[in-house]
Amino acid sequence: MISEAKVVAGIKIPDSAMAKAATELVRDTETELLFHHSSRVFLFGALSGERKKLAYDPELLYIGAMFHDMGIMDRYASDTERFEVDGANAARDFLSSYDLPECDVDDVWDSIALHTTPGIPQHKRPTVALVTAGVEMDVLGIAYDEFTDTERQEICSCHPRGLKFKHGILSSFCLGTIKKPEATFGNVKADVLSYMDPTYKRENFVDIILNSKWES
Repeated sequence: MISEAKVVAGIKIPDSAMAKAATELVRDTETELLFHHSSRVFLFGALSGERKKLAYDPELLYIGAMFHDMGIMDRYASDTERFEVDGANAARDFLSSYDLPECDVDDVWDSIALHTTPGIPQHKRPTVALVTAGVEMDVLGIAYDEFTDTERQEICSCHPRGLKFKHGILSSFCLGTIKKPEATFGNVKADVLSYMDPTYKRENFVDIILNSKWES
């Protein structure tokens, strides 16, 4: 069941016309597992922002969180781009209907495109940093103990992980990349295909350098 709670773990769910439209689009497009995951990403990201005393925009964070896995879905998947870029492009297209400053749209785009690129988002502006913080908490358990038991339980009560979320999210990542394995070069999704696709052959950065057309 989809939660209709307006406040979860002390975080107000954005309810503007833009946020509601994003919710409905993601709900109608993504699997239930990905919809609830994206909702938790917003909540964990927002709590991270509160804890770190960051001046973040809840609506921008919400759009970034809700769209961050849209590129996995066939409707938004390109033939060659990383699924993160596909999701970022989907969010940018969605936001084109709203009167937002270009810098805000760019922040949402970056927050999605960079959410699987460790080591960079935390140095960017709050929308970018907090989408990744939410993803890392929900998928990897990073900073797990910095959230209270009550916060985790309330979030997962409203947006359940289910008994097999770990395997379900890996399957989702696989579906988003298996048709374009070259898009995993240099990012963490190469680990997913290595684990789930016995035919996958990881590209090697060193081999590319040594086998290039340069003589030396």
